Amino acid sequence: DRQVLSLTWKDFIAPEFHWTDSNYGDITAIFSIVYAIANLFAGRFIDWMGTKKGYLWAIFVWSLGACLHALCGWATEETLGIHNAEEMLSATGAVASTIAITSVYYFIAARIVLGVGEAGNFPAAIKVTAEYFPKKDRAFATGIFNSGANVGAIVAPLTVPVMAELWGWETAFIVVGLVGFVWLGIWQFVYKRPEENTKMNAAERAYINQDIEADAAAGLVAAEAPARKMSFVECMKYRQTWAFAFGKFMTDGVWWFFLFWTPAYLKAQYGMVGTQIAWPIAVLYTITVFGSVFGGKFPTYFINRGMNPYAGRMRAMLIIAFFPLVVLLAQPLGYLSYWVPILLISVGASAHQAWSANIFSTVGDMFPRSAIATITGIGGMAGGLGSVFIQKGAGMLFTYSGDANLAFMGFEGKPAGYAIAFIFCAVAYVVAWCVMKALVPKYKPIADR
Repeated sequence: DRQVLSLTWKDFIAPEFHWTDSNYGDITAIFSIVYAIANLFAGRFIDWMGTKKGYLWAIFVWSLGACLHALCGWATEETLGIHNAEEMLSATGAVASTIAITSVYYFIAARIVLGVGEAGNFPAAIKVTAEYFPKKDRAFATGIFNSGANVGAIVAPLTVPVMAELWGWETAFIVVGLVGFVWLGIWQFVYKRPEENTKMNAAERAYINQDIEADAAAGLVAAEAPARKMSFVECMKYRQTWAFAFGKFMTDGVWWFFLFWTPAYLKAQYGMVGTQIAWPIAVLYTITVFGSVFGGKFPTYFINRGMNPYAGRMRAMLIIAFFPLVVLLAQPLGYLSYWVPILLISVGASAHQAWSANIFSTVGDMFPRSAIATITGIGGMAGGLGSVFIQKGAGMLFTYSGDANLAFMGFEGKPAGYAIAFIFCAVAYVVAWCVMKALVPKYKPIADR
């Protein structure tokens, strides 16, 4: 749903509405702001509504938002009294500027609906993972479900440009949005919470609940006590909350930068367009599937050798944090072939997915189940705010570097801007890990009592 815009704006939408890189940066930045703020409330909503009903609402809203993008062209024409897309394409001067501003507002409105709905995804998904898996398995489970987003990112560049060329860019938004409504129906009829699942046996329930028994034995939770609700104020008192939030703040925007800007990078750096971009993007996200799944499994190597879940996870995350450093070579070696930066970015993006599976699981390591969606929402808000700075900053940087013919590291124009952006993407994870470790040096779960 997010990627449709990144795959259509440069070749199909920008010419029609006279957008610049800065216009696109504004749209992605505002989406990030809305997503960030909505995460804060989505977590509380999921904890209050429950995983099944809460996730149903989230799917409905984001699928509706995806479809609404298709109406932005029509709304712009109706607002300005323009009769068709050809008339917009041929506009110049003040009329072209008015078209750009008006269309941006409509796309922002659709993006707001999309962001509000998508904010419910990770709080619900992480809470479901905590319901069905013990702590030692949660990162692996998270890596598996998170790899689903990569499958979408593989399918999108292979299908979206084709749909846009054959039937218009609006069709791509409608088709992808409708897929969300199909998923809504599947979730409604398939998912049941463990206590409501009649297909589970006693051994499976005991395996799922092994942490509850261990925590009760350690005095962290009363065995028969009902789950305690934690307020926002209480959540913000803990260093564990701030560690998770900072890790998300520093790294979420890197993934979104790769998602939103890599197609534009291939166009600016190598002159690639439309379907030419499809295969490199598909290869990039195919590689990230492996990082998501195996990166989630990685901490169990340390946990099975006696480390507690948090210590094992942090050890794995430190190793993972060094892999994105290869992105520093994306521009210097890009002259060899466009496949060189694609493969290096793939390593960085794959490392992000491994990092993401583990940082989400630190919430379950530290907090009781009743607070997991709320803490995940707080971290999602922090990640969204970090993304705002990266998306808006990237749009401004690329517009400026192109207009001023900026020189950096031997590159000129927009390639110089991308060289600067890649440096941040490369070092963000090491910085995030150091701050997280300083805030929470040792395993210290929050007592549920």
